[in-house]
Amino acid sequence: MAQIDQLQKIISSSNNIVFFGGAGVSTESGIPDFRSVNGLYNQHYKYPPEEMLSHTFYVKHTIEFFDFYREKLIFPQAKPNNAHNKLAELEQAGKLKAVITQNVDGLHQMAGSKTVIELHGSIKRNYCERCKTIFDEDFIMNSSGIPTCPCGGIVRPDVVLYEEGLDRGTMQQAVSYISKADVLIVAGTSLVVYPAAGMIDYYHGNKLVLINRASTLTDSKANLLIQANVGEVLGRITIE
Repeated sequence: MAQIDQLQKIISSSNNIVFFGGAGVSTESGIPDFRSVNGLYNQHYKYPPEEMLSHTFYVKHTIEFFDFYREKLIFPQAKPNNAHNKLAELEQAGKLKAVITQNVDGLHQMAGSKTVIELHGSIKRNYCERCKTIFDEDFIMNSSGIPTCPCGGIVRPDVVLYEEGLDRGTMQQAVSYISKADVLIVAGTSLVVYPAAGMIDYYHGNKLVLINRASTLTDSKANLLIQANVGEVLGRITIE
């Protein structure tokens, strides 16, 4: 495949690569995305999933929020796929400077990546709203109803819900890496969720690689466009 050869040349010739990924990076690990035909938002629930993952719903329907969260956002059996593993190898080889992810599943760290900027937080971290004690995902999974800290406070996931703003420091860190990158690989994202989707506008280079199964509104900006599964593509890259 000529496009894979092009990507191989781009990666081989750079030591300043930044990766920006979305839900499509984790679908090959068995975690469903949000907007595809079989995605979370095309399934039928009592309330629309976007509403159930909003701050308002969390406050007003807390028990139902946690029931939905446990069932649809935590995948304790999920393991890193070829994409996660290759990115960790590229970082270890000194070629990849950072992974910026919209995902909350923690699979990049599980694969061995060190510099991971989580724009939307992580299901691996949870905290008491009252005393700020930190809890892991097992605490949430093994709880029922509303997970509660010994102090009496609600233990909520450290994820950014709809209606909540992204952490400013995290955003600035991501923008810094993107703006300095020689190569920006954008993968597994439909690029419709803002402000995260607008971050690629800070890339000023001429090696914008876009890997996604479906077309996006940003396809015309890509210097290299590959419409395929992210893990399949990155799994074929060799590190020299």
